[in-house]
Amino acid sequence: MNKTVNINLAGTFFHIDEDAFAKLSRYLDAVRRSLKGTEGSEEIMQDIETRIAELFTEKIESHNKVIGLRELDEVIAVMGQPEDYAVDEEIFEDVPNSDSQSESRANASHKQLFRDVDNKYIGGVSSGFAHYVGIDAIWIRLFWVLLVVAGMGSPILIYVLLWILVPPALTTSEKLKMTGKPINISNIERKFREGFDNVAEKVKNVDYDKYGNKIKTGASSFFDNLGSAILTVFKIFAKFIGLIIIIVSLATLISLIIGLFTFGSMDFWGSNGITEYVSLMDTTSVPLWLIALLVLFAVGIPFFILFILGLKLLISNLKSIGSTAKIVLIVLWALSIIGLSIIGIKQATETAYKGSFIEEYLLETRSGDTLHLAMRGNKDFGYDLRQRNSPELKYLNEDEKVIYLSDIKVDVKSTSDSIGKIVIEKKAEGNNHLNAKKRAEAIDYHFSVENNRLNLNGFFTTDPKNKFRDQQIKVIIYIPEGTVFYADKNVNSFYTLDANFSEIRSNPSHYYVVLKNKIQCIDCDKKEPLKKVVDSITSKKSGTWEQEVETGFNK
Repeated sequence: MNKTVNINLAGTFFHIDEDAFAKLSRYLDAVRRSLKGTEGSEEIMQDIETRIAELFTEKIESHNKVIGLRELDEVIAVMGQPEDYAVDEEIFEDVPNSDSQSESRANASHKQLFRDVDNKYIGGVSSGFAHYVGIDAIWIRLFWVLLVVAGMGSPILIYVLLWILVPPALTTSEKLKMTGKPINISNIERKFREGFDNVAEKVKNVDYDKYGNKIKTGASSFFDNLGSAILTVFKIFAKFIGLIIIIVSLATLISLIIGLFTFGSMDFWGSNGITEYVSLMDTTSVPLWLIALLVLFAVGIPFFILFILGLKLLISNLKSIGSTAKIVLIVLWALSIIGLSIIGIKQATETAYKGSFIEEYLLETRSGDTLHLAMRGNKDFGYDLRQRNSPELKYLNEDEKVIYLSDIKVDVKSTSDSIGKIVIEKKAEGNNHLNAKKRAEAIDYHFSVENNRLNLNGFFTTDPKNKFRDQQIKVIIYIPEGTVFYADKNVNSFYTLDANFSEIRSNPSHYYVVLKNKIQCIDCDKKEPLKKVVDSITSKKSGTWEQEVETGFNK
């Protein structure tokens, strides 16, 4: 069993076994010796140690154990051997060789987005994007100008948010990540030397008189302070936005957990009104708890990510949740979306086709008769007669349940036939035409005719196994011309919106004579005698017919 040693590397504590610690010490000493006499060697060593600490952190997250020889060898393979990177002026030449170019292309996919503060006009956002996409920064800056002009200044807010949210490339490792170059000893040394040379060149070429005048006037200090003040304001604004995101996302997550836990646990408490109603609509047979879990993941995971984003806006040095957790969340979210999509598609196919079943009955009503129309209820279901399309579960007895609906539409038409007719069209939906027709045929609906009084049921039922698939009924009553027609007020809500005789709906509880494709009210004008009204409506002079009309009105 090897001993472990606690070390502090670039401000981060690690547990490393004794053999690996000895090898790491030798490695760092060798690197330090290879950099001996190099300008800025201490800063280069700090960047190298920072990069090694980053690689150690990745190893700990992926393997969840102390640093051993195997992990150390993997890190050294990335960083390179010290003897391979002794200071050599050739590595600082402006033109890279073909090997370095191919190496750069191989690592281009590992670029990270940073702000390039060394090549900035305002915040380094444009130059950072230029490094990320691999083009010159001037094109990104021109694109921003076009956006600001086209958007009348609104893209400035986007730039400021990017300025706040995108981190700057400060360390050598971050600058190498920004350009997509491998973070090893050679590149760290090269990057530091480039920065050192740039600083030296700027110091050599600086216009001391110009900056002396600026110092005297205080202009440089003023604009620097103004920029710092603006940046502070936007940082406060970003933290406020982060707080809002946290509150909204946390409230949503809590509501989702409580609501979906309550909904999903209904299966475990036996049958109740809600579960029975859901069973009428659902044909997938998927348990409620599974649907609730899928919805929780599909909706909750994005809000959880928003919650983490809000925390990062408030806490700048907040640690990441880790690659494993991110992958697990993405997989769970994707599986939930796929599961809900499958359930939704299966449910949608159950209503993809419409079917109908038509029944016809003779109506023993002839020209000159008086037909009385009314809707009727049932003592087992109640007498609330209104047309609506929401299903209900009713009990015929303790064991027998039915789906109760009142989606019935009534229309009245005239006919030149000597006798009337009733057409009942039953409709339903299904996953194919045959299934929809069978479901429509299974609708149980009744009516009765007695002494020229037509009583239509204001409801219909079907077996719960047929589920609710938008079952409805349309009743068309064909009345012979010359018949007197009277409808109770309780029929009014059942007429179709495009009913042939709209007068019946707008002026109910009156007697109407049915003529060819129209009707005319008999008793709407009480000032004129009934016989005279009848004579003015029709040229028919049969005393029997006139007597029937008057008799019907007196009744």
